[in-house]
Amino acid sequence: MEVSANPVCRARGIPCLGLGLTPQWRPVSGIVATMENALATEIANSAARLVVEEGLDWGPAKRRAVKVLGLPARTPLPDNEQVEDAVRAYIELFCADTQPRELRALRELALLWMERMQAFRPYLGGAVWHGTATRLSDIFIALFCDDPKSAEIALIDHRVNYEPGSTKGMRGEQVEVLSLSSHSRELNEEIGVHLLIYDLDDLRGALRPDGRGRTPRGDIDAVRRLLQQSSGYLQRQQGQGHQHPCA
Repeated sequence: MEVSANPVCRARGIPCLGLGLTPQWRPVSGIVATMENALATEIANSAARLVVEEGLDWGPAKRRAVKVLGLPARTPLPDNEQVEDAVRAYIELFCADTQPRELRALRELALLWMERMQAFRPYLGGAVWHGTATRLSDIFIALFCDDPKSAEIALIDHRVNYEPGSTKGMRGEQVEVLSLSSHSRELNEEIGVHLLIYDLDDLRGALRPDGRGRTPRGDIDAVRRLLQQSSGYLQRQQGQGHQHPCA
């Protein structure tokens, strides 16, 4: 039987390089990976819109984006860093003139509560710390307590209305959270403030850099520095004399 020196693969109509042997089609995996990356980008962009416009947390926003795009429930989700990049791009495109003022107002409110809870070693985290927050964002403050009930007792003593609950902590574990509503005069809105309760020993690992080498949360002095830095930026922006609503 004569074997063609350059047969054609019937599955793809592509010449096979060899004596009648079907080659491994290596480029297919690259194509699939490219498609998956493009899909992850699309999910991240859709999630970013939900984060900015509806104030969703990143996890729920990613899952909602999958539904909005009509994708299967088991579609691989983009990581949080990819969503963060998409959020920053969305803010820069649609909210560049309004978001810095909203972020500053949230940081000022966060600082107020950090000062009130100073005895419990408060650290600001989340979007308000990282700079991606808008007026729809909540404030997340980690407290590192000698006694896990001491922060709650302090709220009771000061007659602060709050709701106890639990949420995912910095290592993925469930931690106690005390949630309350606080009015922002600058935004003229009620803002959710969540106090996450940790043991004092947890503070040692709380400041380890994240995947991008950033400090994941900051103390009172760090938040004050952020506010000082933003003052100059807002003054320069006001001098430009233009403002557009966040779409």
